[in-house]
Amino acid sequence: MSQTKPEGVTPSQTVGPYFAYGLTSQGQYDWNDAFSNNLVTADTSGDRIRVEGQVFDGDGVPTPDCMLEIWQADSQGRFSDPQDKRAQPNSSFKGFGRIGTDGKGGYAFDTIKPGQVADPDGKMQAPHLSLAVFARGMLLHLYSRIYFEGEAANAADPVLALVPAARRHTLIAKRQSRNGVYRFDIHMQGDNETVFFDV
Repeated sequence: MSQTKPEGVTPSQTVGPYFAYGLTSQGQYDWNDAFSNNLVTADTSGDRIRVEGQVFDGDGVPTPDCMLEIWQADSQGRFSDPQDKRAQPNSSFKGFGRIGTDGKGGYAFDTIKPGQVADPDGKMQAPHLSLAVFARGMLLHLYSRIYFEGEAANAADPVLALVPAARRHTLIAKRQSRNGVYRFDIHMQGDNETVFFDV
């Protein structure tokens, strides 16, 4: 007697993660190390900062196999993009960085403090880093932002205004005692889950 299988969608699953190949700055592969966690170049102007932290899963356990990417404007609010006609053609600052988390879920980006940029409606946004998180168990990566503690412009930022007040702290990097260092922990789930955006 044959059994019939129920009809429906086949459950999805992840394969990997296979992030090592995308983390080219380790010099392990025969191609140009195009991306790094150090975005600062010799001709970059602006205040040097370091954003560091850890990535935690829903149980509060550090996640050692994530890949993080940031994209940002320069200190004058210009993007290294052909569509941004204000970008400096002689600057090698690209505003893009990538890193894998270490064995304790840790990461760090060395960059410059970005300037304010206008949203599509012309409203000025507070200085921020755009963040993409790739991790095991996810079919699609997550998007978030990293804002900076003590920025007066945070109060009028149109994106932060969309986030419930009780959750905004999950998007704010905390200033540390070391000059120019900010701490930003990423919580994938749980009570202190980082706000992620549907884009």
